[in-house]
Amino acid sequence: MTARSTPGPRHDAKMVSPSDHMTRTDSITDELRRDILNGRFEPGDRLLEVPLAEHYDCGRAAVRSALVELTSEGLVEREANRGATVRRISIIEAVQITEARAALEGLIAAQAARHASADDREELHGIIADMRAAVGDGRSRDYSDLNARFHRRLREMSGHVIASQLVANLRNRAAHHQYRLALMPGRPSESVEQHAAIADAVIAGDESAAATAMQDHLRSVIEVLNRWGDVA
Repeated sequence: MTARSTPGPRHDAKMVSPSDHMTRTDSITDELRRDILNGRFEPGDRLLEVPLAEHYDCGRAAVRSALVELTSEGLVEREANRGATVRRISIIEAVQITEARAALEGLIAAQAARHASADDREELHGIIADMRAAVGDGRSRDYSDLNARFHRRLREMSGHVIASQLVANLRNRAAHHQYRLALMPGRPSESVEQHAAIADAVIAGDESAAATAMQDHLRSVIEVLNRWGDVA
């Protein structure tokens, strides 16, 4: 799938400073990353510079820079004579990503339990309530979005910048598999209670229980991924 055609980039006479150019390049990178993570571009889709430049209303240099950055993040794959495509993540790689996440997110959950404020704890209550409502209503996409929000807020609450950056990159690389998990019959009902256990431990300020609950949750994800691999 290629980007849908939209009017070409605007041209005007004003001078563009290097900082403005860098800001625009960063913006294109953010927009393309978001569109890949949201499924606008699926694994294996070709990412052609001209259609992308037209869609994002920018120059090809900005698109090229975005593709280079997203290649370094593991979201895009570039091959000679084929160009750039959205990178396919194998089940084996998804399992390894989740194993790495388990180590890092256990630390993050423990740090969130240590540092969460009263407002943070109240927010976690609300997210879990929204997740349960989404499961009850069969709103898989909403559940997937809430799942991502839950993990993002724990990273922010933890205050552990390095672990948070590493985990965000790992989650992005396996985003397609994460969304498939949310669509798997029965999986959201199981997953939401695992997230509730994490939230309860963080809210109680129990660092050890928070780390254990997070690692138990991600081990469960690995079990599901391995079952997919057995079927494939």
